[in-house]
Amino acid sequence: MGKINVKWVYLLILSIIWGSSFILIKKSLLGLTPYQLGALRTIITGIFLFAVGLKSLKRIKKREWKWIVISGFLGSFIPAFLFAIAETEIDSAIASILNSLVPLNTVLFGFAVFKIASTKRQILGVIIGFIGTSILILKGADLNPNQNYLYAGFVIIATVMYALNVNIIKKHLQNTSPLSIATGNYVAIFIPALLILLGTDFFTEHTYQNPDFQMSVVYVVILSFFGTALAKVLFNTLVQISTPVFASSVTYLMPIVALGWGLLDGESFSVIQVLASGIILLGVYLAHKRKP
Repeated sequence: MGKINVKWVYLLILSIIWGSSFILIKKSLLGLTPYQLGALRTIITGIFLFAVGLKSLKRIKKREWKWIVISGFLGSFIPAFLFAIAETEIDSAIASILNSLVPLNTVLFGFAVFKIASTKRQILGVIIGFIGTSILILKGADLNPNQNYLYAGFVIIATVMYALNVNIIKKHLQNTSPLSIATGNYVAIFIPALLILLGTDFFTEHTYQNPDFQMSVVYVVILSFFGTALAKVLFNTLVQISTPVFASSVTYLMPIVALGWGLLDGESFSVIQVLASGIILLGVYLAHKRKP
């Protein structure tokens, strides 16, 4: 299979996995607090990665550990809590839609901070994708007038962190094994997550007596393995074999998957949102093009 086809396969798989993550977060919050969810997700993911990736840590050079730690907090630790907090007030599909700001931020930070060039066509693709995302957001607001959109700010902050992370990986960890990066990330953030979990009421009878507790934990385990551990390795690989803009374009396809899950869960969906999804796909196609 050609290199271009491989990139699209990675993009599609990641879109399905991460697009499904938002409904899993929503379901997990039925029996857990946002801080319990964020901490537990990080801990379980760490355990999965340590089981298969500890030996890969030897490949990380001493000078790379600084970027591994920063990448861990920006790309995994803090966003895990931000999305959980956000979804206490806004629908899972809306959170996914807002997450589509990542490619725009990737271009902005890549150019301004990391001096990573993007072609005119890539920038056009990002803009078109952002327009499609904006339509989705506005229509979502019309369909869900009772949602507190101040909580959308948590998702927006997370997108800035994701954008910084993808540029860090491309610029400073380009030649580091994707599994090494992911495992190293969780070496850095595992203990902080454990401390946060200990600081919540997770290990109390009150939490265990919640009728939704057991299924919430099941959802977190699924989220941790597929949506975080496996997806982190796939995404790090995608960044290395493509461009930061193309890799972050996965967030354009994720809302389509998330909206599908949201529809099945009773969240509102409209024809305009279908059209907006088509605009987003056009943005992904243009952002993939290398020629200016």
